[in-house]
Amino acid sequence: MIDTASLLAFAFSFFLIAISPGLCMSLAMALGIRIGVRRTLWMMLGELVGITLVAVAALFGLAALLLSAPQAFAVAKLAAAAYLLWAALGAWRSPMELADDGRARALSRSQLLAQGFFTATSNPKAWIFFAALLPPFVDPARPLWPQAATLLTLMVLIEFACLLIYAQGGRMLQTALTRKGWGRWLNRISAVLMVGIAIWLLAS
Repeated sequence: MIDTASLLAFAFSFFLIAISPGLCMSLAMALGIRIGVRRTLWMMLGELVGITLVAVAALFGLAALLLSAPQAFAVAKLAAAAYLLWAALGAWRSPMELADDGRARALSRSQLLAQGFFTATSNPKAWIFFAALLPPFVDPARPLWPQAATLLTLMVLIEFACLLIYAQGGRMLQTALTRKGWGRWLNRISAVLMVGIAIWLLAS
């Protein structure tokens, strides 16, 4: 097992990174605006699976091999960005959707899962981050699997909490704009955010 001091240091370090505005957090906010927190949970599930895959690869040294193949990341980034741009176009063209009514169903669960997964796994900065952050907290003299399970569990819980914060922020923004009579702009704000995420991803 990992000692308490190391766990606290890891949790604090990862929380500071996770809570900072990034690709996945921005996507959580964009979807929170458009479809509300409950349906955004499907995107979060895909994102958590994605970052867990990246973290496991980093722990077992696979990240170094993947980072040495930039062509693979280029293809993945193009695919993820194209998907986000397609979703942004759909959001821009859609009529106003309220998260609590039956109309907010333009994105299926599988589409939301895919958005989260590919956004999490197609950013090479995420691979570099995990490759740098995780190994120092692993004691090579102890069994790897119990340490990995502890770090990954803590990481997923922190990431999920941060995603919820951003999605709830989007939901609150939706409520505020609706009260002010600006509800017709909700989907367009969400669309602009997704375009920004796609550009950010391509530039990373």
